[in-house]
Amino acid sequence: MTADPVLSLEHVTKKFGPVTVIDGVTVHVRPGHVQVLLGENGAGKSTLIKMMAGIYQPDGGRVVVDGRPVVLSDVRTAEALGIATIHQELNLVPTMSVAENIVLGRMPSRAGLLDRRAVRRTAREALARIGLDLDVDTPVGELGIARQQLVEIAKALSTKARILILDEPTAALTGDETDALFGVVEELRAASVGMVFISHHLEEIGRIGDSVSVLRDGALVAEVPATTDEDELVRLMVGRDITDHYPRRRDYDGPDEVLLQVDRLSSGDRLRDISLTARAGEVVGIAGLVGAGRTELLRAIAGADPYDSGVVRVAGRPVPRRGVPAAIDAGIGLVPEDRKAQGLVLDASVNDNIGYATLGSTARAGLADRRGQRDRARQMAERLRIRMSGIDQPVRDLSGGNQQKAVFARWTLAGSKVLLLDEPTRGVDVGARVEIYEAVNAITAAGGTVVMVSSDLPEVLGMSDRVLVMSGGRLAGELSREDATQDRVMALAVRDVDRQAEDHTNAATTEGTDR
Repeated sequence: MTADPVLSLEHVTKKFGPVTVIDGVTVHVRPGHVQVLLGENGAGKSTLIKMMAGIYQPDGGRVVVDGRPVVLSDVRTAEALGIATIHQELNLVPTMSVAENIVLGRMPSRAGLLDRRAVRRTAREALARIGLDLDVDTPVGELGIARQQLVEIAKALSTKARILILDEPTAALTGDETDALFGVVEELRAASVGMVFISHHLEEIGRIGDSVSVLRDGALVAEVPATTDEDELVRLMVGRDITDHYPRRRDYDGPDEVLLQVDRLSSGDRLRDISLTARAGEVVGIAGLVGAGRTELLRAIAGADPYDSGVVRVAGRPVPRRGVPAAIDAGIGLVPEDRKAQGLVLDASVNDNIGYATLGSTARAGLADRRGQRDRARQMAERLRIRMSGIDQPVRDLSGGNQQKAVFARWTLAGSKVLLLDEPTRGVDVGARVEIYEAVNAITAAGGTVVMVSSDLPEVLGMSDRVLVMSGGRLAGELSREDATQDRVMALAVRDVDRQAEDHTNAATTEGTDR
């Protein structure tokens, strides 16, 4: 027998100005049930969960909790009814302890003074509920992203949450970390906590979900079991079949020119004597475990981080070591791992964000060509199918996938010869992924080169012409497209890690013997 919903959005509508972003959607959340929200970036998922969380109020329809209509006028009202949200950008204070973060905004006191014993007790009880053994006095900033995610869940449960909304909780997690998170979700399901789960990883849905609400353009197009075939889920999301999830094409027929050359690049223990090349018309993938040095390598090439020694050349010319402006002048563009913190000015418009890299090069008599810049930005936004209300919309208001396309648009407009991509499709739905891949194809067809770092190994294998594998800050090997398999990549990825662990063990044994 199906349990009655603990939370329902019934025929809700939400408008921003003349734009209807949610149109008559009904979603039910039941105790002990994981309700998945699925849809392309911009389909309305974030708006829907913000209505559940009290951030937005519907313009039409109603919110029902425990069978009674309610008005969720703000977040505190939602929390008082047992609704808690774990946003993709974690709401934690890095310098405060785990315990302080868990009770933040609800600090217990005694005689007007902070009751630290009660703070620790509350935190330990919350952590125990999800099976996390952690020193509650540890600063949150010292934890990895997976443990921070679990601290957020403990924080939500400490408020006696009965309904937990998880927005892209696995976007930045490794496979093992995702397994640990899903173990917690199973425990919460057994404890009759109702959950809403958003993910762009289709393979996770059947594993963790019970049912799926599929959104398209702000409307509910289907309610299906979580066991529904992935191809059918894609068709429902985008309104068409996507037969090739990694549509790599090699359309370049120009000269076989080395565009990027890196010679013996080193930076402390992070990068160790790395040399590589990338040619016109080529996608070079870089694989490896978390901490292997992949992001550090791209940031060094792009001038974002200094390095100790080595040379970076573009089209045979050394790139001066004068930071990002020198790299941009040389034709290097970087789409960073954290687009919100490092790739975008969130309060600026789509127009401004697309145009930042070309303001200087298109200026006339020292003055910015704002009209021309606006026209070029609009054309680029149309070319990459950025969903927006207009070119002046703040980029912060775009969905994650459309924000990522805005960063792509900047470097495409700048005509970057060398495009460095760090986790280019993290948090991006399957339809937008294909559009990003087609943008990669367009860059290489025009004679550019792309160097792509991704933790999504099928993505690396599907979109790369060659695969370089990093381990322990070094290049552990290179594989051709034909020879690159998941097993071969992983064998190279753990090689230096295993060797370093063995060296550490031998050193410890020697030290013990000496004593």
